[in-house]
This record gives sequence, C-alpha cells and structure tokens, in this order.
Amino acid sequence: MLDPQSLIRFDVENPDDPTLQGLDMIIALSGHADAGHALRQVRHELLDALSPRLIATFDADQLVDYREHRPQVSFLGDHFAAYQAPRIELYRLTDGLERDFLFLTGPEPDLQWDRFSAAVLLLADALNVRLGASFSAVPMPVPHTRPLGVTVHGNRPDLIEGISTWKPTAEVPASVIQLIELRLIEAGRDAVGYSIHVPHYLAEAEYPQAAVAALEYLGAALELGLPTDSLRESGRRIEAEVSEQVASNPEIKRMVAAFEQRFDEQLPDEGRRSLLLDALDGVPDGEEIALAAEAFLFGLDPKVIPPAVNPPPGTPPVTNQ
Repeated sequence: MLDPQSLIRFDVENPDDPTLQGLDMIIALSGHADAGHALRQVRHELLDALSPRLIATFDADQLVDYREHRPQVSFLGDHFAAYQAPRIELYRLTDGLERDFLFLTGPEPDLQWDRFSAAVLLLADALNVRLGASFSAVPMPVPHTRPLGVTVHGNRPDLIEGISTWKPTAEVPASVIQLIELRLIEAGRDAVGYSIHVPHYLAEAEYPQAAVAALEYLGAALELGLPTDSLRESGRRIEAEVSEQVASNPEIKRMVAAFEQRFDEQLPDEGRRSLLLDALDGVPDGEEIALAAEAFLFGLDPKVIPPAVNPPPGTPPVTNQ
C-alpha cells in the first residue's frame, strides 16, 4: 500500500493547535445509496450554518474514478469555466452551543479504500479524535406515516443499546464509511454509526425527515446542538403534499395502510424485532418493492417526487437476531 500520509494536505499552519485536539468527528461521505438525499441535506445544512474552517484536504485525484463520476463544468456561450473538481475535506465546525467538532465530507472514494481509511486513521491519531460518528440513509419498505426507524452499530454500548428498531444478520454491499468504522474500532477508538430507515417509495426524492433524524442522532451522540429548523420546515411541507396525494389515490392508500399494519404489529415487541418481517409472508422481495414504488410514484406530483426512480435492489437475506 502506498503511503497514506501523502493523501493528506493540512490547510492550517499548525495541526497541533490545541483547539483542534480531542474533538469528535462526523463522517459524511456520499456513496452508492443516499435515500431521501439525507447526506446531501445534512452536508449543506452544516456547512451553510456552522461557519466551517477547512483543516485538511485529501488528494481526491488519486481516489475518484472520473469516468464513473464525471465532474461538472460550466459552458458559457463560447468557453468553459468553473470546473468542479471533487473535494474530500475535513472541517472544524462550531455548533449553536459553541462546541467544536470535526466534519469529514465529500464523495466516497472509488479507489484505494484501504489507503484512504488508513489516512483517516492518521488524522484521527494526529488530532486525537474522541469519537467517530457516521450515518447513512437506506430505503426500507416502511410507511412515511410512522417514525423513522434506525439501525445503530459501533462499539459504544451507551450509544447503541435499546435504540435499533431493526437488528438483522445480513450480507450487504460495503461502503468506505463502514470500513472506516471497522478500522477505528480495530485501532481502539470509539465509533458509532446510524443507518436511517427511509420509506423506499420516497428514497429518490429529497426527504428532509431523514436528514433531521440523522442530525438528531448525531447531536445526541456527540452532545451537539445541530441545526434542523429549516429542514423541519421543509419536512412539514413535503409531508403535507405526500399525505394529500396518497389520500387521493385508493391504490396507494391501501399500500401505505399495509405497511402501517406491518409496522404496528411489530412495534409492541419492545421495538427490537424487524419492522419488515411478517409472520406469514416475510420480507417483500425486490419485485414487490419495485411495483409498490412504481405505483406510488405514478400518482404523485413530479414536483414532490421525481417521475422516474430506480427501485432499491432486492432485499438482502435477513434473519432476526
């Protein structure tokens, strides 16, 4: 493996500055799944509201496959301008309670995951990071009319126990955030991650409720006051529009009611059993999910939900713990 240190460039004169030491770090790297565009909304909310100070930059040119994820460039009539190169950066942010924390954000690397993860650990060591916290948003066959569920993982029992609403045993496609969590734990550092459950028929839309849930869990874990007001306002508008359109379509209304029944039947069992499993028919397969999503999207205003959506992949094999 090439030297991980060479991926990092510090953007501050003194990385040993005491104000940078001993902080918590939120890790938000956009990957193959971002249901409800939660990560994008969280990133915009934090960087827009909390006066970011750039601490370090990764050499994204070595990490991103440009043919797979082509950068954008502006064409201005007769010339090109404003090339938007991918950026993977570490910021220091200050919350509403005047508490500092670190924020690692950017695109998930396509290449050199082990080297990149090792570089993140070097940063964690150099800055003496206390807790690495991450989040993701995954599409699930759950109703939008119920509280969003979550699956919590990591090595901090005080931040994990009694919170997960779904605790599966499954083989799932990996992400670099999951690899970083593994490496942090192997190195003896604290790590926690929150996978927010987003209604699959809303996964391709901007769903502010998912971003709010992520910020609430992260804020509680890191004892931070993270901004959610504008997201909550957007969420109320989206919720009203979706509810109105569901009510006007009997077929979609029946579909949502079926998800509600399944959710409610599982909830009384201490909130620990899978909210996806039914005693008779188990987890909906990929075709069922796709048909439900297509039926739902067919009846919605395209201003609320995009007219076309790639349905989530077939549900991985799951067994209850």
